[in-house]
Amino acid sequence: MNTNRAKLLFLFFFMICSDLFAQEAKLPTAWTRAAMTAAVPFPDYPRPQLQRRDWLCLNGQWDYRGGKNTADALAPEKSITFDNVTEKIRVPYCPESVLSGIQRGQEINMWYRRSVEIPADWKNKQVIIHFDGVAHHATLFVNGHKAGYHEGSYDGFSFNITPYLINGKNTLVVAVQDLNDGRVPSGKSGPRGDYTFCSGIWQTVWLEPVNKNYIQNIRLLPDLANSRLKVLVNTSGGGKVTAVALDGNKVVSETESVGGTYFYLPLKAPKLWSPDEPFLYDLKISLADTHGGVADEVKSYFGMRDIKLGRVNGVNRPLINGRFIMQLGLLDQGYWPDGILTAPTEEALKFDIQFTKNAGYNLIRKHMKTEPQRFYYWADKLGLLVWQDMPAIWYQNEDTLKTRKEFRKELKAIIDDHYNSPSIITWVPFNENWGAFDVKNITDWVKQYDPSRLVNGNSGFNNNPDYQKAYGDPGNGDYVDTHIYVGPNGASKPDEHRAASLGEFGGVGLFVRGHMWPVENDAYAYEPTKTRLTDRYVLLLNQVEQLMKYRGLSVAIYTQTTDVEHEVNGVLTYDRAVEKMETDRVKAVNEAVIKESYKLVPVAVK
Repeated sequence: MNTNRAKLLFLFFFMICSDLFAQEAKLPTAWTRAAMTAAVPFPDYPRPQLQRRDWLCLNGQWDYRGGKNTADALAPEKSITFDNVTEKIRVPYCPESVLSGIQRGQEINMWYRRSVEIPADWKNKQVIIHFDGVAHHATLFVNGHKAGYHEGSYDGFSFNITPYLINGKNTLVVAVQDLNDGRVPSGKSGPRGDYTFCSGIWQTVWLEPVNKNYIQNIRLLPDLANSRLKVLVNTSGGGKVTAVALDGNKVVSETESVGGTYFYLPLKAPKLWSPDEPFLYDLKISLADTHGGVADEVKSYFGMRDIKLGRVNGVNRPLINGRFIMQLGLLDQGYWPDGILTAPTEEALKFDIQFTKNAGYNLIRKHMKTEPQRFYYWADKLGLLVWQDMPAIWYQNEDTLKTRKEFRKELKAIIDDHYNSPSIITWVPFNENWGAFDVKNITDWVKQYDPSRLVNGNSGFNNNPDYQKAYGDPGNGDYVDTHIYVGPNGASKPDEHRAASLGEFGGVGLFVRGHMWPVENDAYAYEPTKTRLTDRYVLLLNQVEQLMKYRGLSVAIYTQTTDVEHEVNGVLTYDRAVEKMETDRVKAVNEAVIKESYKLVPVAVK
């Protein structure tokens, strides 16, 4: 190679790397560099249960304006200009994260811009833009026209932008405001949260083309008692729909109906979904046009399982497919040192789920946040049960007409977003009285809105934040749930109508030099070595087994999957680089406890 040319190439490479790594990660992960160098982060199709062939990912570099002097971004009527703006942000990482390329404190007002050319073969199609997560007030402009507005941090939303598109280059501008004032659902990202705040676009942005009449969404409900799947296909203009269920390449059921009407797919001797055997059927749904052709076609999947309360030797317990399975899991907060609320890559997103499964757990409690749809896809596919928390609101008693309405609206939207996932078996509206209000009524509402799952109205009702009075045990729902640190002794007992859950316990810490967030670190208790921590865990699980057998305990959730910033009580370090316990021993005791639960046989199901 020519020497001068080699020097120029080296200089060019050095300039690129200098720009990419101008922000230094406080605690990098194995995926940090891949996330920083990806031209398009998260390139996989983002919605596994409603897939189309054509789509365009808009993740990557966007122009960005943020900071203290940025224009108000709350529902603006006009877009700002981006004259002389040179700052770039990497979507879908929040501006507080190193992966975004910004890494600044809470921005409040954020403006994003990028251009896009619509593929030529999308001509005469409707173009839908999807935002899978934006905190909190988001306004979209397309070529200067206001195209949509959304409030919410944890639910996905979309707009039809077809009327605003032009030939050639189109300009998208997204205005986002997030006050972080605790008056909207914000979970651990709120003003009283423990960790780095997360604002702005934090999940995938993407486009897809559809016909004027297309499949807007689907709703899938297994009906094991009648060996069938209940299906609803909502379309933009009605029409005949055909649903085909497949076991591999073999068609096992096919039904025709119309859009907007529930119908059934019968399944002869259906294969069931469970943590031990997470079998998934493929599903194809097509929508006919007025000429008998195909107006739209999507691919999906479903798992045949149910979750109910039942009596096992006179004790109320959760039954999965009519069988009691001890739910033994991890509190999973889903924080990352490089991406904050967003995993750095798809591989990283899957890593936590795969590790949990490999360590012998059968449950994840997704704590105070939601994840992208692909997270639940991996839980569905690998066979992990999921308890899904509702992110807390913090100041629910201020301006109650507004704040409580925001909470209820987003709770419903989150249930709708994740309704079809077989891995999700329990909704958790409130945690430890944080932002708790009308707990009894909200617990009943969730149960009524989704009777196919269990509801834990106030997990850890025995605890409460010091700034408000405890709401306490609502007395309804499906679980009596306490949090005991270190525990597990003192866990709640089942009552006449509910099963007993230990929603959080453990929290035993271990310091691992070189793998901790650079702050003062803490835990509920400590052990000095990996072996001692493992010994302590085995002891705790033996106690859990005793509570399961003789005190009616049905669920135990250990804190936590990973260290999170100042907390060093994870099973993994925050960077996921070190397994803090002897995983083979953890797996052995976990599996032993779960297998003991199989020996308990239900007498009857309510």
